[in-house]
Parts: sequence; structure tokens; C-alpha cells
Amino acid sequence: MKKALLAIIFTIFTTALVACGGASQEGTEGSEGEAKTLKVGASPVPHVEILEEAKPLLEEKGIELEIVEFTDYVLPNKTLAEEELDANYFQHEPYLESQIADNNYKFVNAGGVHIEPIGVYSKRHKSLEDLPNGAKIIMSNSVADHGRMLSLLEEKGLITIKEGVEKTAATIEDIAENPKNLVFEANIEAPMLTKAYENDEADAILINGNYALDAELNPAKDAIALESPENNPYVNLIVVREGDEDREEIKALVEVLKSEEIQEFIETKYKGSVISAAKSE
Repeated sequence: MKKALLAIIFTIFTTALVACGGASQEGTEGSEGEAKTLKVGASPVPHVEILEEAKPLLEEKGIELEIVEFTDYVLPNKTLAEEELDANYFQHEPYLESQIADNNYKFVNAGGVHIEPIGVYSKRHKSLEDLPNGAKIIMSNSVADHGRMLSLLEEKGLITIKEGVEKTAATIEDIAENPKNLVFEANIEAPMLTKAYENDEADAILINGNYALDAELNPAKDAIALESPENNPYVNLIVVREGDEDREEIKALVEVLKSEEIQEFIETKYKGSVISAAKSE
């Protein structure tokens, strides 16, 4: 009798285990069928706008894109390092390299998306040739941008940078020739450059493309000089933690952002103020 009772109990217990195992497997299969979520941090314009356009294209690939908007240049990398994001989209290679050097971030470039040509803006003058002797020039206080801004002025013939200085790393102290005796001020945070322009605080102000667009300026029309996209190292990147560049979701994101659909969106919406990196490759 005892043996029979034990056999019944054993059978009930085994059946329960099999049933539980079957439910667990079914749940795993169900989760695999669900859309994968990709969390990307980005600057408002044009990055968030481009990502919003990419959302339906990613949904077709079974990926749900969650966009986290940032209005500064520090938190997107900090948040990515803390693993609260899968990727960020706001920075170019020279800035990324400086952030890695300063903070020991283990980040890599997963792919370039677009270029925002930096521009020179002025309410007082219609061209760079009109700048007077001793003209006041305002740049941002972001040293990582100085090389880019000074290279633009050198490209336009206003200054010469010392020989042997890497263009992307040049500073005001690296100016070798300054025929117009331009006076440089670099004590304004990048997001405030457009305010300085609206308030007519200088003869010329160099403004990052994303901030110009955010202030409803059209770099292609409103700037008196615009950075050339040729051989431009300032492509805005999808940045991820080391190793994540091989994730299928990240590869899909980069593929979509380089697609013809997104290239056409960038060309139509921004009319030369933002340039697809895929087109300039």
C-alpha cells in the first residue's frame, strides 16, 4: 500500500515538473518573438528627427527604437557608459576621441550618419571679406570644436595655423598668421552661440550646425561662410560600448540610417544644411 501511494505521489510530482518545464520553454519562445528594443540617446536637431524617421524602418526589422533626448554634450556619453543606453548619436570622431582620452570610456564608432557643416554667422557683414581689421569673433568654449572652427577660417583664407599642428586639435594659440588681427573670444557654451548671434554680440559668430538648426537658422542660406563637406572628419556617429558594434540591432540601426530612404529624407528636409555621410563617402 505504501509503495503504491509513493508511486502515485512520484507520478504527480514528475508530471508537475514536466508541465512547469513546458511553460518555461513556451515563455522563452514567446519572448523571442517579441520586438527587440534599442535605446538611443541623441541631440534634438537633427539627430532625434532623423531617428524618428528611422523608427518605422526599424520596426520592419523587428526592432523598437526608444529615443532619449539630450541637450548637452556630457550626459549622452556618461549615460552610455552607465549602460542606460544601447548607443548614442550626437558626436563626431574628434570629440569622441577626446572623451575617451579624458574619461577612459570603452566606446567605439559603429558607423557615420551625417555631417552638419559648421557656419560663420553675422548680422553686421554679408561676407568674410567685409570683416574689418580687429573684428571680434566668438567661438564656443568647447576646446574640442576649436580646431574645426579655426580650420574653417584657415580654409577661407582668414588665418594660418602653425605648421605641424594637427588641424582637429588646433587652438587659438596655434594661429601663426592673422592678417586682419581678428580678436577671438571663446567663453560661451555652444548652445548659447545662437543667442549671441541674435543679440549681435560680435562681428562674426561660429555656430555648430545642430544648434543653428535648433534655432531655426538655415546654415545653407543664413551663414556667410560654411564648412566644406569634402574630407570632413566631423561626421556624426552612432557610438556604442566596445563589443556592441557586432550586435545585430546596432548593425540594423546603422544600415537603416545609411539607407536611401534616410538619405532622401536628410536631403529633402535640410536642403544642404545637413549632409548624409553615405552620400559623401
